[in-house]
Amino acid sequence: MTAASPTMSAQAVPPSAVAEHKPARFALARKTIMTPILLSLLLVAIAVLTYLTGSRPFNQTVIDVFVRVTLVVGLYIFIGNSGVLSFGHIAFTCLGGYAAAWLTINPIMKASALPGLPQFILDLRLPYWQSAVIAAIFAGVAALILGKVLMRLSGIAASIATFAVLAMINTIYANWDSVTGGTSSVVGIPIIRTIWPYLIGAIIAIFLAWAHAISRSGLALRAARDEPTAAAASGVDIPRERLVAFVVSGAVMGLGGALTAHSVGVVTPDTFYLGLTFITLSMLVVGGMGSLSGAVIGVVLLSALIQILRWMEAGISIAETTIALPKGVQEIALGVIMIVILALRPSGLLGNREVTLFQRKRNR
Repeated sequence: MTAASPTMSAQAVPPSAVAEHKPARFALARKTIMTPILLSLLLVAIAVLTYLTGSRPFNQTVIDVFVRVTLVVGLYIFIGNSGVLSFGHIAFTCLGGYAAAWLTINPIMKASALPGLPQFILDLRLPYWQSAVIAAIFAGVAALILGKVLMRLSGIAASIATFAVLAMINTIYANWDSVTGGTSSVVGIPIIRTIWPYLIGAIIAIFLAWAHAISRSGLALRAARDEPTAAAASGVDIPRERLVAFVVSGAVMGLGGALTAHSVGVVTPDTFYLGLTFITLSMLVVGGMGSLSGAVIGVVLLSALIQILRWMEAGISIAETTIALPKGVQEIALGVIMIVILALRPSGLLGNREVTLFQRKRNR
């Protein structure tokens, strides 16, 4: 496996590529299909290894990894293709997580804990996979409504506006007691212990990101990111293409929110706020914001580091001595790593490259 720079990566995309014909896009799909396949195989290998070990703590750790892959890939779909840094995407994770809770909790528990829900939702109890699909659609629709306004902004104004959306959703969910339980934990969500649904969710996110990247909309969006003036002159509707990515990204984040809810069985507004925002953005920055491969590999590497630091915070026994790191070292380590990466390699560990089997031949 080597790293190459296929067309789907964050290289400069000429505006003329936006108007390519279907045969050319099929050729692009054939050239880049190995990237999502290899990334999926990496996750499958991790899942199989976890299943063979039979360790419940390790099983939960890998579930967390797959959920983070879904979320970080969701961030990549918008940030990586548009170049607009979003601080608000975890709001759609919150929407997805609560939607999954509303649809899967026992009706009797819902009636007592969340009496403000519509009656048809109070009476409803769906399987987790159906609730995950509906949660993704719900978050995607919310992204469509909000994105109609947000996607007309650019630069720091857009970033601040997305953070305002995150703060708004968090405030609403923290105070809407009859529907969300307010700041209290919403419990009773069915917990899914097996790793396979989370693996499937991560693979779906990877292939959605790849499909968007090689689509006409994805090519147009990257053209607008790299050469906005030339792209606009070529007929690219920049707000519309950003909105498409925003909606797809929001739907994937909603799916990640549903998976998060089913992985722990409890949701609160603060579960989907600044802490999760910082971790997911850190993983995307470290891996590489312009690379799907960077998004996935950044999650795997930083998740491994986080788990090691957790073990060290809990204490490691050496002979008769227990050595433990102070609490909060995880956050400090992530901050330091982000600073180092941004200083020494601003494009992330993989830069704008994607993993593939063969090195692309260079033009002579």
